Parts: sequence; structure tokens; C-alpha cells
Amino acid sequence: MLELIGLTAGLLLGFLIPLHFPASMTLYVGVGLLAALDSALGGMRSRLKGEFHLPIFLSGTIGNAAIAVFLTALGERMGIPMYLAAVVVFGTRMFQNFGEIRRELLTSKPKKDKIKQDVEPSGEFDTK
Repeated sequence: MLELIGLTAGLLLGFLIPLHFPASMTLYVGVGLLAALDSALGGMRSRLKGEFHLPIFLSGTIGNAAIAVFLTALGERMGIPMYLAAVVVFGTRMFQNFGEIRRELLTSKPKKDKIKQDVEPSGEFDTK
């Protein structure tokens, strides 16, 4: 529920307070947003698996964004579109995280029921 509140608040802020970036910064903003989306999906995946740790999430988000912006700036100075490396890596990870989230959401209840069925005796081999 907390995630939905955060998503709603973020969308409302985005619509009510529109930000305008200079044309020279759009590539940096785009790569930074891609890094943020990758981190958000990774955080959601780890939360579903019960492995979420805020310091790891925050350091990963800031680190990914910094690396993506650094690659973009370095590529611009060298005349090479190095931002594409960040786009490919983050895009691939987003699809992998989405796939794991989907699998976890679709199979978590049946897995738990199967484990419960295998662990609990059915009573047909009682020796009483």
C-alpha cells in the first residue's frame, strides 16, 4: 500500500510541478530516469522476495545514476554515444526485474500451497 501512495504522490507532483530542462541536458535526464526506473524495479523485486534493504537500495540508485551520467558525459567529450551502454544495461535489467516480479506475483500463492501440501501429512498413511 505504501508503494501505491508513493507512486500516486510522485505522479501528482510531476503533473502539478512540471520541470523544464535545457535541450543540452535531456540526454542526461533521460539516462538518469532510466537508472531510477531500473532501481525502482529492482527494489520492488527485492521487496517481494523479502530481501529489501534501504541502504543497499539508496546506494544502488545513486551509484547507477552517477555511472550513467558519467558515461554520458565521457561519451559526449569523446564524440562516442557511450550513453547507449547505460541504455542497454539498464533496459536489460529492467526486463529481467520485471520478469522476476511477474513470476513472483503469479507463482507465489501456488508455490506456498504446494509446499504446505508436501509438508503437512494427508492422513492416509496414519499408523494409529
